[in-house]
Amino acid sequence: MVLRRRPSGALDRHHRRAEALRRGSRVRAPPFGAACVAAHPAARSAGASASHAAHGCGLSPSREPTRRLFFALWPDAQQRGALAHATRKGVRSCGGRPVPVPGLHVTLAFLGAVPEGRVAELDRIARRVAQVFPARGLPLLLSFDRLAHWARAQILCALGGEAVTAGAPELAATLKNETAAAGFSPDLKPFRAHVTVARKVAHAPAALAVQPVLWRFDAFALIESRTDPGGPVYSVIESYLLVKAEKAHE
Repeated sequence: MVLRRRPSGALDRHHRRAEALRRGSRVRAPPFGAACVAAHPAARSAGASASHAAHGCGLSPSREPTRRLFFALWPDAQQRGALAHATRKGVRSCGGRPVPVPGLHVTLAFLGAVPEGRVAELDRIARRVAQVFPARGLPLLLSFDRLAHWARAQILCALGGEAVTAGAPELAATLKNETAAAGFSPDLKPFRAHVTVARKVAHAPAALAVQPVLWRFDAFALIESRTDPGGPVYSVIESYLLVKAEKAHE
């Protein structure tokens, strides 16, 4: 048998074809976002935005900023100081972290995260409520005369005594009902007048009774809460007068 040797030019052409086939088989995967945009029907249609395609592929679209808000009875500095003085021994003995005096307040309706674009709607609801409440034109009175340790929340609270007008629970219920009807998500637990005076509390103080402190309100407020390393920081967005000034100070 005689073996015939293939010309060198033919061998070179054979190797070049084989190498080209190997290179062509190496398919590179496109970037994840690009593949999603190409695959999504909305991205292929005229005028479709890439955000629609990203949403269809499970990517998170941009969200509207939110603010953590609640309605509250917001005392003045003198009223806060009186309660801080009355509860100081209990706060010291509970082993918790005292709430800064400027942050003492009574929550009426906690709303949670509210989209920035709906804050004005809350303002309109509050103004409407303030115009019709209370009908008898008296300021709200809250008396605090004892402490309570709420173990689950790890807080120490000053609680309202029996000499509390019915106005505060009614106002809280009205704000919750009006905001819920408008599509907000208020905390619907029944109102219980209390002021958080310490956090991260491990045990109840030795003495729970305190010298009674009376808080008087002729307005409520919309409050923003921000969480800093040192704890919550509160800012008053707007206040809403419940009664005319001349009646509030009679």
